Amino acid sequence: MNDGDYVTQNHRVQNPSWANTGRFLSEVTNPSTVRGYYQPLAMISLMLDSAMGGRPDYLRPYHRTSLALHVANTALVVVLMYLLFGEPWVAALIGLVFGTHPMTVETIAWLGERKTTLATFFGLGCLTLYVTYALGRRTSWKLYAACLVTFILALMSKPTVTPMPALVLLLDYWPLRRLDRRAILEKVPLLAIAGVFVVVTVISQGHMQLTDYQELSFAQTALIACHNVVFYPLKMIWPTPLSSVYPFPEPISLSHPMVLAGVIAIGLLVPALLVSLRWTRALLTGWLFFFVALSPTLMNVGYAFGVAADKYAYLPSIGLLLILAWGLHWFWSHPSLRPCPPVRETAALLLVVILAAAQARATHRYLAHWQDTGSFCRHILAIAPKTSWAHNLLGYDLLEHGRIEEAVEHCREAIRLDPDSAKAHINLGLALTEKRQLDEAVTHFEKALQLRPDSTEAHNNLGIVLAARGEFDKAAAHFEASLHSMPHSPEAHFNLGLALAARGKLDRAITHFKASLRLRPDSPEVHFNLGCALAAKRQFPGAILHFTKTLELKPDSPEAHFNLARALAVQDRVDEAITHLEKTLQFKPDSAEVHCKLGDLLRHRGRVEEASRAYRAALAIDPDHAMARSGLNAALASQPGATRPE
Repeated sequence: MNDGDYVTQNHRVQNPSWANTGRFLSEVTNPSTVRGYYQPLAMISLMLDSAMGGRPDYLRPYHRTSLALHVANTALVVVLMYLLFGEPWVAALIGLVFGTHPMTVETIAWLGERKTTLATFFGLGCLTLYVTYALGRRTSWKLYAACLVTFILALMSKPTVTPMPALVLLLDYWPLRRLDRRAILEKVPLLAIAGVFVVVTVISQGHMQLTDYQELSFAQTALIACHNVVFYPLKMIWPTPLSSVYPFPEPISLSHPMVLAGVIAIGLLVPALLVSLRWTRALLTGWLFFFVALSPTLMNVGYAFGVAADKYAYLPSIGLLLILAWGLHWFWSHPSLRPCPPVRETAALLLVVILAAAQARATHRYLAHWQDTGSFCRHILAIAPKTSWAHNLLGYDLLEHGRIEEAVEHCREAIRLDPDSAKAHINLGLALTEKRQLDEAVTHFEKALQLRPDSTEAHNNLGIVLAARGEFDKAAAHFEASLHSMPHSPEAHFNLGLALAARGKLDRAITHFKASLRLRPDSPEVHFNLGCALAAKRQFPGAILHFTKTLELKPDSPEAHFNLARALAVQDRVDEAITHLEKTLQFKPDSAEVHCKLGDLLRHRGRVEEASRAYRAALAIDPDHAMARSGLNAALASQPGATRPE
């Protein structure tokens, strides 16, 4: 899963701004956050969800928008089918099939697939506008211009909608039946736009890491195409078991039953579709629409983790729905049923109820696997046990839940399946760090950097381990390298600040703490450490400000209360300091240092008896605490007849 790249660990998505919007739009061929093709509108859409309250620990706004887009897409399918066939019942039924089908779960639940729902929204908008334009009694160039704009917006969401010119041409052939010279010329602007985005996509994909299936022969690629052209419709008809990864057939040859079945099915399907032209264009057009819309991912084996994926069928399914709509339209308008409208309406209603119930049940069952990362990964591994990224993601989830040994096991399996996975080496390094096996953790972080020298995450985590080993100069070098790869990373600025502060380079540390705060203003850890650095520089007003902010964000921090008390005491704000020391003791009643400091301030205020009690409490915790003993002696000396401790 890549939700971390798209949302939870993407600093630009998590920090909405016009500057980040500009970066998403301007980074055309080599995006700096999510590698791969140009998809600025998808990233901006996710960033807007962050602006509406979305956070890594609160994902509801992101899911809400994805669901809203799917509902909008369903409505557009209904409108499109109504425009093409003129039957509201037919359009409603097709919308129901599309909207509730279990194969759509992936595009909604997977945050990284915002690009699919958004591109489909604009793609369906493009188709609807074109059909409206084509059906108009008078030519409306405004509609055609809007069609071009929505096509551009779809491409800026995800370039897999590139075949759109061919799709509208197919609709001209059937059911619009207006395929002539003018209709072909109308596609020239669409083809020009598609050509530009093809070039951009090819260049940007050059930065992607290819899978092991990048070197398939032409014959093997053709076999996979035959396999998938049959595989997807079967999954739509019988959607079980569904998965985000369907493993490649092994071997990719006619000796594999599914590959052989696909080739035989294609061999039978093609002549059958040609013969069907004697009666209707619907079957051939629907299949061609499905195949053409699927083609950008059908041959995309070099970048795919499986032979197929539900998300790839989201827009192409419209082609098969066209066939279903034609069949329902024929049923609805057949002459033999015209005298019996109640029969027709009852049959349609019954079909709606049965289909809705069956799909809702299957969708509900499949959604259960998406409730949490662990369930999702185990479901994937039950179907495709050799899925490296599922082992890796499950390892990371186990690590977050404190199940370190199991995390190590799954991360090692991920590396065994895919030794060149930088992410798996990073996660194994994190798990080993938790086990305090720092030397081996360093080895895996270094391996990740060999695979991806510009990996911010690998540099950052290697720096953390080196700092834990006391190698602050080396740690600082890796934090700086992390910032070079991603200059706006709040974590890298913060960690570099910690390393510099540990080396006594307070001015530079303060600079990086402040840079981290600009990117993540509500981090109590950054406010606290900035306050400590400012206090060390004797810049107490600034330190007080940041300790106070720390407590606003994290009221139960004893360290923040204690350091704020010390800074207030230096500023002669003794009563406030006493209050915060007392708050500290609520969280850390066994701290001799805090009791002693409280005694000092109470004695300074002339509250000698209270000071004596504080010193005695300190000595009860640590009998050898020299400062507490000295303070107690001083307090008792100011009290005639008081007994000094031995």
